[in-house]
Amino acid sequence: MFDTRELGRRPGALKRLTRSVEAPKDLGIDGVIGVPEGAPLALKLRLESVMEGVLVTGTARATAEAECVRCLEPVSREVSADFQEMFSYPDADDRSRSRTAEPVDDAEDDEDRFFLEDGLFDLESVLRDAVVLALPLQPVCKETCSGLCSECGIRLDENPGHHHDAVDIRWAALQGLAETDQDGEKDNMGGAEAGVDEKQEK
Repeated sequence: MFDTRELGRRPGALKRLTRSVEAPKDLGIDGVIGVPEGAPLALKLRLESVMEGVLVTGTARATAEAECVRCLEPVSREVSADFQEMFSYPDADDRSRSRTAEPVDDAEDDEDRFFLEDGLFDLESVLRDAVVLALPLQPVCKETCSGLCSECGIRLDENPGHHHDAVDIRWAALQGLAETDQDGEKDNMGGAEAGVDEKQEK
């Protein structure tokens, strides 16, 4: 929780904060990449008092951990996420209604809005959205990672000359016929040689 009471409700009042907090649980993309729970999360915040509430602008920095999607080696990535969110005063709607002739449409979704509670605000959901959007969906240990051999799973970067003599299955049947023909030719040649030998003996 962050306290905005020192700002008061005077529009234009400004406060800057630098904090280090512990990363919440599940801060990332499940099974792909994320910031470990309890890891340090560095925050730089700018709190500005406006008519409707407090505008919070900031940057979050942390180290995310993952596995390379190509070779499955551990990967660490420095992540920086920028965010900006308005935290409204609880009575902001009442104040805006008093200034407008037309009633405010109640269809506006309050679930998408954030409110101050006794001058305090919680950044967890805002940070979660910002950090997740800043994370790579396919983390790699390096851009040139060759990955693993699809046949045996060996890491190709450590064995650059590695390969398998694979037969194209589309030619496998023809290869079988070719081998049969070669065996037949050998048998015929063997028979012919035997006939020649018999003639020579006569």
